[in-house]
Amino acid sequence: MLSFIIPAHNEEHWIGRSLSAIRAAMEAVGEPYEIIVVDDASTDGTVGVAEEHGARVFRVAHRQIAATRNAGAREARGDLFFFVDADTLANTDAVRAALRAMRAGAIGGGCVFTFDCPMPLWARIVFPIGLALGRWLKLVGGCFLFCTRQAYEAAGGFCERYYAGEELVFLKALKRHGRLVVPKHTVVTSGRKLRVVSAWEATAILFRLLFKGLESYQRREELDFLYGKRSEDCRL
Repeated sequence: MLSFIIPAHNEEHWIGRSLSAIRAAMEAVGEPYEIIVVDDASTDGTVGVAEEHGARVFRVAHRQIAATRNAGAREARGDLFFFVDADTLANTDAVRAALRAMRAGAIGGGCVFTFDCPMPLWARIVFPIGLALGRWLKLVGGCFLFCTRQAYEAAGGFCERYYAGEELVFLKALKRHGRLVVPKHTVVTSGRKLRVVSAWEATAILFRLLFKGLESYQRREELDFLYGKRSEDCRL
């Protein structure tokens, strides 16, 4: 069985579309599956929307995406895990490509993404570079990841020391246990965070990552647009 694990915090405006996209894809794929929504301390109608779409919902209060993803994995009953962000639209081609890869011996991987809205100039410059590097290094963003249960357990799940970039740490851990794939098919995700990050801040984030590495993502206070007041601007 396939387990789709969706971490969510205040996603009532997006999660319905994400769940509908998964169901449409799985109707075409025709295999048993479950959808688990892990509600992480939402204060809006996220839980109600998820339940209306038939997802299995349970609540945590971590306010950390790594811990929330791990909580969902502990509840999962499937042998194949798909970690999908609440503002991301899966599709049949991406799911089928992931299944083909894992059944051909890959232990996991992820799909690169496109945005659902026009990108600002700085993003149009940076995004193609990141896309090419991601395919080459087999390191992609966390909006659509997949792996076998066995590989997830061998890698130790998502490292809960990180408040961002945890998907890169996870994929690097997976690499030690087998082959990763990045299918040619893409998924669509929300570009809402691009609206609250300036070109200057994007440059600062990039340089911090280059000089300090992912260790710079171990402090929630330094990730305001994900966890602070500005994160509320990303809800719509």
